[in-house]
Amino acid sequence: MSKYNNINLDEYSERFKALSNPHRLNIFLYLAKNCYPGELSTEKEMRMTVGELGEGLGIVPSTVSHHLKELRHAKLIRMERKGKNIECWVEPSSVEGLIDFFKQMKEGK
Repeated sequence: MSKYNNINLDEYSERFKALSNPHRLNIFLYLAKNCYPGELSTEKEMRMTVGELGEGLGIVPSTVSHHLKELRHAKLIRMERKGKNIECWVEPSSVEGLIDFFKQMKEGK
């Protein structure tokens, strides 16, 4: 019996697979740094459009969109259409889940 039965390995495997691409990891980290909810953040400050992400990272929007779909599929980010723009932000529970995952591994649970 595996000592990892208390976590969903398939779910984390999908997240790590999505983050294994350097562009997706860079996008996720950029969003986490700039769009993570905090005490002083407003909803607008926690979101970026695909165009803003592309400008900030020096990646064309079509490439950003492709990688965002993979991150969304892995439940690492959320996306919402606002008029002509698509806004993106980090799914806070996914970040907390990754933190908890590594804490459990460190503690040997």
